[in-house]
Amino acid sequence: MEKLFLFDFDGVLVHSLPFYHNLVARCLQEIGQPVIKTQAEYLDLFDENFYEALVKKGVDLERFMAVVKPHSFEAPHDGITPYYPIFPVLEKLNRNHILTIISSNASSVIYSIFERYQLRNYFREVLGSDFSLSKEEKIDHARVLYQKERKDICYVGDTVGDIKEARAAGIKIIAVTWGWHDKERLKRATPDYLIEDPEDLLKM
Repeated sequence: MEKLFLFDFDGVLVHSLPFYHNLVARCLQEIGQPVIKTQAEYLDLFDENFYEALVKKGVDLERFMAVVKPHSFEAPHDGITPYYPIFPVLEKLNRNHILTIISSNASSVIYSIFERYQLRNYFREVLGSDFSLSKEEKIDHARVLYQKERKDICYVGDTVGDIKEARAAGIKIIAVTWGWHDKERLKRATPDYLIEDPEDLLKM
């Protein structure tokens, strides 16, 4: 049966943690709200929805978004590299299933990275921060768009926040260990599946 696989972008499809930690810290400094400095503090923001976590720390989200958007295109690919082992798996999944990206990143940045590395785009749609800041809302949109039952949808993510938002949307969550949050942190959040090799996606 054709299923809907929803993929996070950063951490799952590309290695980008140092780049975005530095970018976010720099933009928060620029608006006078340096609520995170270390990479560990940055990763803590992804224990829930990233944008909601910033608001809880007192960040003016409108000002932050206005500052971060132009910076996202300043050599946006420096320090970002594809996680190449997953792409042969995407090719196989794409033969029988629907693949879509749901990310906290901007869709235009995601498309530009695909173009930069000449990566084949196996995804029907990219739903980024420009569509909604809530992954739960984007999951619901994809469910309705492709007319799938919740039992036939899986979200592939790499943070505790991904697990929480997928669970809130009522779908299965596959957590991957090669991304931003480590295996033990993910395990404590009890995803439906925890995988260490992209090939394991073919067994889901």
